[in-house]
This record gives sequence, structure tokens and C-alpha cells, in this order.
Amino acid sequence: MLAGELYQAGDPQLEAERLHARKLLKSFNESDPEDKETRIEILRSLFGKIGKNLWIDPPFFCDYGYNISIGDNVFFNFNCVILDVVPVSFGDRVMVGPNVQFYPASHPLDAKTRGELWEYGKEIHVGSDVWIGGGSIICPGVSIGDRSIIAAGTVVTKDVPSDVIVAGNPAKIIRKL
Repeated sequence: MLAGELYQAGDPQLEAERLHARKLLKSFNESDPEDKETRIEILRSLFGKIGKNLWIDPPFFCDYGYNISIGDNVFFNFNCVILDVVPVSFGDRVMVGPNVQFYPASHPLDAKTRGELWEYGKEIHVGSDVWIGGGSIICPGVSIGDRSIIAAGTVVTKDVPSDVIVAGNPAKIIRKL
């Protein structure tokens, strides 16, 4: 799975790891917003790496958690989803709007293979100083360059270079910064 090769999500080890993440997510999503220490400890137990000053507004959802790496001063607004079947990384000073979804998980195009419940993933990387507007979808295998802005509602299907604003479905560069 981590190598981006075909795998079966019904594997007992993977099911146990997702269950562990679900329990941590339940604790986080139901936690007292004033109890910042407890929230951060839950996130440290869930994620592979977190930097300083991470803030996530619940609810937040992910598959495993341990494949997520987050830099310093990162903010996720309400209702973020990260299907982290492979690594998903965020640089420093990233702002993620509400209802943003990161989808590194995918399924084979071949109907027979897909019907046998095989799936795979392609890593997603978000640079530093990136702003992702609400309701955006980041598709498998995408890298977003430093200082770029993803307009609200954008569907990002291909890499985004540094220092641009992209918008639309599929995302297109609308301005260089």
C-alpha cells in the first residue's frame, strides 16, 4: 500500500489500523475546544509528524493518520478529509479551508481488478505558504508548489507550480503571483 502498489483494504492489519485511527478521531472530534493539550496529544498519536502550532477545527477525518506529515503553523478548517493510504505532506504555514478533501486513494480503471476490490494510492504533497480554498478537492498524485493559492471549489488533478493561483474543474492557472 505505502509503495503505491495494488492492495486490498480488507486486509485484517489494515482494518485494525483504520479502527485505531477511527477511535483517535472520535476522541479528537468530540474533544473540548478549550483543552488544547489533549487535542494536540491525540493528533501526535494519530499523525506521522506534526510541527508547532497546528490547529484543526473538528470534525476531521482520515484513514490511517500515520501517513500524514504536517509542518509548522498549519490550519485546517472544519470537515477536512484526507484518505492517507500513502504519504500526504504539508509544508509550513498552510491554510486549508472548510470541506477540503485530499484523495490520494484510487481504484484501477480495469473493471475486473476494481471489482475484486483492489485499490492503490499516489502521494500528495503540499508546499509551504499554500492556501487551499473551501470545498476544493486534491486528487491522487498531485503536488502543490510553495506560495500557491487554490481557489474555493477547485478540483486539482495535476501538479500546481509555485507562486500561482489556480481555479476551476479541472484546475487551471488563472494568475501568477
